[in-house]
Amino acid sequence: MGSSSSSFPHRNIYLDVDGKVQKVVFSQHSSPCDIKELLCSSSNLPRNTAIKLINPEGAMVSIDATVPANSPNFLYKVVPLSTSQPPEREDMFQSLLTQVAEQFTRAFRINELKTEVTNRLAALEKRVEMEGLKVVEIEKCKNDLRKLRDEVTSRGGSSFTDEGKKVTPRRDVPTYPKYTLSQETIEALKKPTFDVWHWEHNEMLSCLEFMYHDLGLVKEFNMNPIILKRWLLAIQENYRDNPFHNFRHCFCVSQMMYGMIHLCSLQGKLTLTDLGILMTAAVCHDLDHPGYNNTYQINARTELAVRYNDISPLENHHCAVAFQILSLPECNIFANVDPETFRKIRQAIITLILATDMAKHGEILEGFKQKLDNFDFNNEEHVTCLKKVLIKCCDISNEVRPSEVAEPWVDCLLEEYFMQSDREKSEGLPVAPFMDRDKVTKPTAQIGFIKFVLIPMFETVMKLFPQIEEIMVQPLRDSRDHYEELKQLEDSMTEQSSFMSRLRKDLKSE
Repeated sequence: MGSSSSSFPHRNIYLDVDGKVQKVVFSQHSSPCDIKELLCSSSNLPRNTAIKLINPEGAMVSIDATVPANSPNFLYKVVPLSTSQPPEREDMFQSLLTQVAEQFTRAFRINELKTEVTNRLAALEKRVEMEGLKVVEIEKCKNDLRKLRDEVTSRGGSSFTDEGKKVTPRRDVPTYPKYTLSQETIEALKKPTFDVWHWEHNEMLSCLEFMYHDLGLVKEFNMNPIILKRWLLAIQENYRDNPFHNFRHCFCVSQMMYGMIHLCSLQGKLTLTDLGILMTAAVCHDLDHPGYNNTYQINARTELAVRYNDISPLENHHCAVAFQILSLPECNIFANVDPETFRKIRQAIITLILATDMAKHGEILEGFKQKLDNFDFNNEEHVTCLKKVLIKCCDISNEVRPSEVAEPWVDCLLEEYFMQSDREKSEGLPVAPFMDRDKVTKPTAQIGFIKFVLIPMFETVMKLFPQIEEIMVQPLRDSRDHYEELKQLEDSMTEQSSFMSRLRKDLKSE
């Protein structure tokens, strides 16, 4: 995420390199191989050197993400593992060839980078002018571009400082390519039937960017279009590669929100600020999800559970990461909003993300039901209840989609559930039956959830927006029927298998 990476979990250690203190920073998710390469590079050793890490007392220190943090007064030293024979001349020659090849490759990549930066700068200048930004904004953008060009030139093509520390490139020009949406795609984006599996990350980013422009949010909040691109890229980079809770899920939820805004004609009922809150909360709602739910966090007494006192630890974390990203000037899409308005937007986004904690499901739905009979779109409390229910609907809306789109998500969710239950078993923690690979099947996982959570919630929303019945509620009923038929088939096969087993046993006993 560029400069934002320092805002997230990392570990610092300090090395003694030729009598000088060298600070090394790496992610807590780094592999031992990555850390060894980083240590070799920091100690001016070839990348593939076999090494050990020694503390001042002469004790060996583990080389992995759990390496104990030290201080400049307690330096570790990287020591190459000695061999019994001196290096062969052929090995030395091969090492020299490798170094020359690496230098050549680096020079080639630098030239490619300079060409790419030049092309992107020219394209950005043209785009800024075409999009009709204010003169002041155009001049500011051009000055920034000149600074970036001068910065690249002044480095002479080098991507490293004298101290050997890698320089993080600025993201003045977002790196995802522009994807031009066809009219067919634009219309499909407004419907729950949209197939979310056919799109690469850069295409999903472009779709999200289009939604913000199409809804009038860029104009309403006076967003810099380049900052919108940077913010979306930062969002994508801060979703982990989990089976279910990943960036594609983020896109699914955001696209469903965009679809519900159009389907329920919310542009005429809610303010643009409300629509911006709904979309932004959807985009941010699962940021940096670790793939293990709140129950695990609390039972395992993780850092998140301790930090948030067992109160919606994941949802509180998603909020914190969202606003860490927005705190970066280069990613702050609300930079031109006055402080009081931003305070209200921030509080509203937090409220919606916290509402996605399923532990609060009954309380939120009941509060919305009580306001349905005399719902007032001019009543702030009523609208807040509606927004909480809308983000909940979008968050768990996969079964609203066509079966060929919805069913792969069930596989993804079960894979994540099984990863958690396996870990819980290995750590001696309680295991939920619906997450246990030895007890759950697709039908048993889905039937109760659809019947007792999804259908009642969407049917409640249908009372306020009858138009969702055909395109959202009916598919849920069809999905329920489909999984109940599968369950009957499963039961029949289980019964038949049991009968055959008993029959074989009886025949053996005779």
